[in-house]
Amino acid sequence: MTAHAGIVTVLVVDDEEPIRNALRKFLKQQQFEVYTAGSAEEALQQLRLHKIALMLSDIRMPGTSGVDLVPPALEIELDLAILMLTAVNDATSAALCMQRGALDYLTKPIELADLGRAVQRALKRREMQLENRHLNQWLKEEVTTRTAELQRERHRLERVSTATLEVLVNALEAKDPYLRGHSARVADLSANIATEMGLTEEDIERVRVAGRLHDLGKIGTRDAVVNKEGPLTADEFEHVKQHVIIGAQILAPLVHLGDIVAMVKSHHERFDGTGYPEGLRGDEVPLGGRIIGVAEVYDALTTARPYQEKMTPEQAVERMADLSGTVLDPRVFEALVRLVARRQTLVFLDEDAGPAL
Repeated sequence: MTAHAGIVTVLVVDDEEPIRNALRKFLKQQQFEVYTAGSAEEALQQLRLHKIALMLSDIRMPGTSGVDLVPPALEIELDLAILMLTAVNDATSAALCMQRGALDYLTKPIELADLGRAVQRALKRREMQLENRHLNQWLKEEVTTRTAELQRERHRLERVSTATLEVLVNALEAKDPYLRGHSARVADLSANIATEMGLTEEDIERVRVAGRLHDLGKIGTRDAVVNKEGPLTADEFEHVKQHVIIGAQILAPLVHLGDIVAMVKSHHERFDGTGYPEGLRGDEVPLGGRIIGVAEVYDALTTARPYQEKMTPEQAVERMADLSGTVLDPRVFEALVRLVARRQTLVFLDEDAGPAL
């Protein structure tokens, strides 16, 4: 025996004892460790007990034939090399064994030299199968590892790109003391409303990101219009309305944002269809856009502006009630009402709390 490290174990299966003994003697001379079985059932038992590399089996046996032995043998030992012994007129059965997983067959009477070469061929093919399986497993693991690394890098770049846009929004808002922090507040409130409405964690985060980026398009709005304290002319208002389209155009190449782009574009749509840029109505407006729209109105009312004093949360909610069903989605507005009521309850509890012990 050559090219095989360590002792190779062979199982000889034949119902005729003289043949078993002759094969066993020859294979032991070839430095194999040899087990024998007189039936298919006994062969399966031996396979369960020992780590067998090669099974040498007769096709014609009482009870379960060698043909029917092949599949269960391979179920027990996936890497088993199977060499069949067949009579001259059993070519069809031998071919069926090959279809079921046997590697080769020999026709009786058997020349020992031919048997030796056939055994070596079968073991060599087994080695190649093992090497291929190990290689495929290594390649699979390597692909999995590289894919995970690429996904991590892609996610990192996505986070960096989103964070860069958020920095740009901060820079835009820093020019106007009345708008400073507006997008961050809208994002947080939008996420809270989404939570109140029972959205999934993933959807809540997407609404938050959309809230953070909803005014990105104002980078294309003229400073003279942004900083104007009086009412806007019709032309100026049309110019301002372009910021939702500009924002969506800036974000569109970032494919990982997905429906966040639609949320940004639609946050000035109205529930009754009189908003912009497309005049969408009701559920045609993406839910994220409807949520951001409610949060933005609330933030505008509860922060100081050149043209108004800021309102208390209760006053803002009372004012917004007139907009529910027309400008605002009633379901989203009701979620805001519950949030404001809960926050006030917590404030009252905090005020009533006694000194710390």
